[in-house]
Amino acid sequence: MSVRQSLLAILDQGPCYGYQLRAEFDRRTGSTWPLNVGQIYNTLDRLERDGLVQKADIDADGQNYVEITDAGRAEVAEWLGSPVVRTMATRDELAIKLAIAVTLPGVDIARVIQVQRTQAMRTLQELTRTKNATADPESSEQLAWLLVIDSLIFAAEAEARWLDHSEHRLARARAAGLAAPLPLNTAVPKRGRPAKTTAASA
Repeated sequence: MSVRQSLLAILDQGPCYGYQLRAEFDRRTGSTWPLNVGQIYNTLDRLERDGLVQKADIDADGQNYVEITDAGRAEVAEWLGSPVVRTMATRDELAIKLAIAVTLPGVDIARVIQVQRTQAMRTLQELTRTKNATADPESSEQLAWLLVIDSLIFAAEAEARWLDHSEHRLARARAAGLAAPLPLNTAVPKRGRPAKTTAASA
């Protein structure tokens, strides 16, 4: 999730101060990804350094407003007009957990999968109840929030399907004798970064 571009897009509507930006971000995303004020101001400092925002007026209450620059507007337009590329380099905690667990001795991987599936289904049920309570949006704010909820529902459904797939893959691997734990490699590792494989380079 890009906090940088999100804040820029909000500033494209008009000057804001830090707390106002945080409130606007929360309002537009249903408080799904709460930001702390320190994160807001750190991001604003970087945006100012990069010439995408600049300091504006200070109001009677001493609030320091920030406004977007032409370069900032161009970045917002580019962000909104470009696809989000989900790279393979993203670390998914659950995928890493299962990948490590399947290589360890004494781990009931089927149990690990079942515990996660139970949580995924619980999350899916809670999200669905939340969505059904506001199925027909009455404002753009509610519509934005429902889009986020829909995304979370699809993610939970995908996780449940992936867990089912992983369970079947594990069963086939066990049947083929491929689910043995990996012992520690006692060879002394070479110093420095490992060379990239051909596949990784591709």
